[in-house]
Amino acid sequence: MPDQIAQALSRRRALRAGAALALAAGSKGLRAGSDPFTIRFSHVVAEDTPKGLAARRFQALVQERSGGRITVTIYPEAQLYGDHDEVQALQLGAVEILAPSLSKFGRIGFPEFELFDLPYLFPDVASVRRITQGVLGQRMLARLERQRLVGLGFMDNGFKHMSANRPLLQVADFAGQRMRVQASRVIAAQMRALGAQPVTLAFSETRRALEVGVVDGTENPISNFWTQDMHEVQTDLSLTEHGYLGYAVVTSQRFWLALTASDRSLVRGAMGEALAFGNQIADTQNEKALIALRTFPGTRIHPLALAQKERLRAAVQSVHAGLSQRIGADWLDEARAALARVP
Repeated sequence: MPDQIAQALSRRRALRAGAALALAAGSKGLRAGSDPFTIRFSHVVAEDTPKGLAARRFQALVQERSGGRITVTIYPEAQLYGDHDEVQALQLGAVEILAPSLSKFGRIGFPEFELFDLPYLFPDVASVRRITQGVLGQRMLARLERQRLVGLGFMDNGFKHMSANRPLLQVADFAGQRMRVQASRVIAAQMRALGAQPVTLAFSETRRALEVGVVDGTENPISNFWTQDMHEVQTDLSLTEHGYLGYAVVTSQRFWLALTASDRSLVRGAMGEALAFGNQIADTQNEKALIALRTFPGTRIHPLALAQKERLRAAVQSVHAGLSQRIGADWLDEARAALARVP
């Protein structure tokens, strides 16, 4: 507990310092095209995840194309800010780029982003991209301007699976389980529909919470489960493929408008290539993690039969109806129409 308090105080000091620097920088107006500057890119996962590797590709492209004039400094694994304070840090100018999970946008005024959290909405990643790379996804990014954010694109991490110290293959298996979730009303409702108790925790706190028994299980893409060493504190991984986990890469309007047009073009182009790279390797990283997990004797891996997945799907249909009532049926109707289109 003392360590957590010290960490929280340190982050508050960093937020205040970042805000002061941002205000000072803002008073100088637009940057000259020849001025060197640094972009701080903060995220909460490990460097060898799809998000971490995409961030490093962005770093390399920006520094190469700017001739070293623009430096990108990456802070992985919540070194600077975590799930609960990273968006505030961005808005205050304490960092320049974030890649929060899509769940995070619901609590800052964009509940339509929670449709990505719906269990068993997407059959595969290709179907997700019909939304993220289509008209609906671009409209969602454009709406971020209401909170003075600029959406630079979407990033995949793949599909989530359930872990615990027991197999989670049918609804009855979830009874009484305390399951860590992100701050998403949809994911919390999903766990309740399955008979589990949702417990909201920051991603950086999850492994420790599993280890000491604060929670019994969680949901993650396999790359996150492996790189966070959750396999060391969970005996069973059930391959439910029940939900998608993705991110939106965002910056602040304040930072974006302070750049010259040529620097905005450079940053956007580099980010586009980095996101394409990250999305391409997302499946590969999850497959590699699953292969590694199969060699670890402490974790049992449980594939689900189609009939088992269908029973889980039936159990969570009320979650879809609940979100539709909350955000309006039009968002889900448009998403389902995009999914139904032949590619």
